Amino acid sequence: MQRIHFETEHNLFRDAFRAFLQKEVVPHQDEWEAAGVVDRSVWKKAGEMGFLLPWADEEYGGAGLKDFRYEQIMCEELAYINEPGFMIPLHSALCGPYIAEYGNAEQKARFLPGIIRGETILAVAMTEPSAGSDLAGMRTTAVDKGDHFLLNGSKVFISNGLLADVVIVAAKTDPSNKHAMGLFLVERDMEGFERGRNLKKLGMKSQDTAELFFNNVKVPKENLLGDAKGGFFYLMNMLAQERLTNACGAVAGAEAALLTTIDYVKERKAFDRPVAHFQNTRFKLAEMRTQIDVAQVFTDRCVMDHNQKKLTPEVAAEAKLFTTELLCKVVDEGVQLHGGWGYMWEYPICKMYANARIQRIFAGTSEIMKEIISRGMKL
Repeated sequence: MQRIHFETEHNLFRDAFRAFLQKEVVPHQDEWEAAGVVDRSVWKKAGEMGFLLPWADEEYGGAGLKDFRYEQIMCEELAYINEPGFMIPLHSALCGPYIAEYGNAEQKARFLPGIIRGETILAVAMTEPSAGSDLAGMRTTAVDKGDHFLLNGSKVFISNGLLADVVIVAAKTDPSNKHAMGLFLVERDMEGFERGRNLKKLGMKSQDTAELFFNNVKVPKENLLGDAKGGFFYLMNMLAQERLTNACGAVAGAEAALLTTIDYVKERKAFDRPVAHFQNTRFKLAEMRTQIDVAQVFTDRCVMDHNQKKLTPEVAAEAKLFTTELLCKVVDEGVQLHGGWGYMWEYPICKMYANARIQRIFAGTSEIMKEIISRGMKL
């Protein structure tokens, strides 16, 4: 299905980003997968090309492209090559906006230029060993000590956990109010900030996912984003964009899985004819093609609504729910149509299957998405 919401400048941007990925990313994917982390140099190369925080104001080194379609394009192209470790969407669409939206002039001037150049890699730390989707249940605390906050606690499943130079850490600031929390910019060299192991995961092998520990970390007041008790609101306010980002990548991932499966069943033979010639195969592919097209149209509409600040949390949850569930269905069907070869790591569909499963969990589980949607229905 032809997509109509991209204009000439978006297509040119896609061509440039795709060429960048083919030159600077694709040749290194096996190496990064084995290492469990991407090379820092690729971040700087992306910064030099203007692919990090393209929405940022020109005074900080950004391009001022305040149009989420550019973020959508990068989500899609990374999904098409099945690269989960080079987390530009996390850096640019999820973490960077916290500083732009809630940071003061001094913080923006201090941090954004390096972030845009790829010299400062970002992460956000919300999830804890005993608190995932329930942010109000977090136990990390930040105590006001006058000229600084004393940060104590731990986080887990933090993407970019090893690479990050600045981590946006959510912490409780008022024991009497479970929703009172602050967002703190914790820098790499702060005393008491420690990183645990690179966690071994089912998929997303090239993406460094780590445990983070904060032991009496003195965070200066100038590293607090916004109000010390407003962090819960800030997090909630940004979740719609985070879930839209997930949706953009998920539907593109489903498209990639479908295409690689089509290629395989055209070549693979069973009973002296291509697997693609069997009715079951054709019907399965037709069903996936239809559902992906429907998901793509809905996601594209969400992107345009978001550009106009009209995307609601409920609709963003719908997009995240539908596309991530669809992605997992498509990769599962893809493995099945590959037969035994679909279970082999050397085949793209196998890696796609492993990478897809987390999509229904992070940024809020499918069950949480259903809860958000149902609340909006005022049942």
